[in-house]
Amino acid sequence: LHMGKTMKEDLTVVAKCINKLYPPEFNVFSIYAELYHNYFASQAKKNAESHLEDKDIYLLLSWVHNFYPKDMRKDYALAMELDKVKLGSLLPSSLSKELENKYLDSEEVTVKNSLSRCLDKEIQRWKEDKEPEKLNGHFQSELLGIFVIQSIYSSQKRAEDISKAMGEELSRRLLKELPAFLRSYRDAFEDFKEKSKKHRYYKPILIANINNCWNFR
Repeated sequence: LHMGKTMKEDLTVVAKCINKLYPPEFNVFSIYAELYHNYFASQAKKNAESHLEDKDIYLLLSWVHNFYPKDMRKDYALAMELDKVKLGSLLPSSLSKELENKYLDSEEVTVKNSLSRCLDKEIQRWKEDKEPEKLNGHFQSELLGIFVIQSIYSSQKRAEDISKAMGEELSRRLLKELPAFLRSYRDAFEDFKEKSKKHRYYKPILIANINNCWNFR
């Protein structure tokens, strides 16, 4: 953040004030821009090659795909000058791709585990001597129906915020996880239906789960 802010502010001064003090053939702005970019890119590469937590990978990819090319280089005061320089990306494409795959793999596992824990909690709630919650006057499982959908949607949205391509790739991956989760949910529900007919709230639990189907559709 500090490097980005410094680069943006300094290059703005160069574009507005310093550039006009030199003859055009000196390419003063280009020299400044290339030096700043090369340093910024070297630091980004150094960070990318170190051990990064998931949140750090997300932030670095956000800089590569969004903050740097859009917020900084498309800034009103800089865009015209920077378009002449052709600075390139903050990271080599191979390294950027490696980080993207790490992030997608991690996010896929995170969502998969989250859905599994959610189902475990829901199965545990079926065993409790407690009536299901009501939403808008109807029995429904807020934990299962709403949490699962939000988990998938939020994960897709985060990836899409990095780049459209990453959002599409994660969507493709999660569309494989959702049917697997729904099969596990169906099997657990069928097991409950067979073995828990004497449960005090057997009928309300059945109704709640049937109502969940509309959300999943």
